[in-house]
Amino acid sequence: MVTTVQIDNELKERLNRLKIHPRESYNDLISRLIDSYSTNMASRESLIETLEILSDPEMMAGIARGLEDIKSGRTKALNQIVKEFD
Repeated sequence: MVTTVQIDNELKERLNRLKIHPRESYNDLISRLIDSYSTNMASRESLIETLEILSDPEMMAGIARGLEDIKSGRTKALNQIVKEFD
């Protein structure tokens, strides 16, 4: 199904400047922009989650303790942990 969408001349010129090549359809252009936006949103969400972790003192202390445990050799093999929970 094809739908007609009305846009003003200024927006049309802005869209034209975003085209990869002059013959790129507006359908392809808009699809590409939406795909790019989705990728950027995922990156933005990841950045927000990272900032939340970095701003949580308890979380950062836990990570520091975990890294120290690894350095000191206080680790267990996965199969050993699985046996403990069976």
